[in-house]
Amino acid sequence: MASWRGGRPHGPLSVLGAGVVVAVVAIDQIAKAIAEATLPLGQMIDILPFLALYRVHNTGIAFSMFAGTGVPLIGLMLVVTAIVIAFWLQSRDGGRLAAIGFALILGGAFGNLIDRVRLGFVVDFLLLHIGETTLFVFNLADAALTLGPVVLLIVYLWPAMHEA
Repeated sequence: MASWRGGRPHGPLSVLGAGVVVAVVAIDQIAKAIAEATLPLGQMIDILPFLALYRVHNTGIAFSMFAGTGVPLIGLMLVVTAIVIAFWLQSRDGGRLAAIGFALILGGAFGNLIDRVRLGFVVDFLLLHIGETTLFVFNLADAALTLGPVVLLIVYLWPAMHEA
C-alpha cells in the first residue's frame, strides 16, 4: 500500500487517482461554464495587480501554439495522455503524492480535451500579466497541467522534501 512519501502510487482507477482526475475536470468545466456565461469575450477585468479575468477562445495549445490545427491537435493530446497513463502505470514508487501529480496532469488534459472536442477551442479566462505586459492566458485545467509535473518533480527529484 502506498504512503504519502513512498511505495507504489495508487493507479489511475484507484479512488485517489480517479477522484483527483474527476475533481479537476469537474472544477475546470464548471469554472469555464461560469466564465463563458458571465465574462465578456476579450475584455480584461483586473482582480489582482498581476491577475485578471480575460475570456478568450484558444484554438492552440500552450501560448496558442499550433492554433487552428483541429483534429491533429486532438490526436497529439490523446497520445500525450496515453504516455502519461503508461508512465503512471509503470511507476513503482512515489506514493500518494506521485498519484496526485499524475492525476492532476490527466485531469487537466481531459478538461481541455473536453473543450476542444465539444467546442473546437479551449476556454481560457485567467490572464497573468505584469503591468501592460501579458504573460499568458490560462484556465484551471492548465493550472493542473502545470502543478502536476511540479508535484512529480518534488516526488522524484527531491525525495527528501516530502519525507517526514
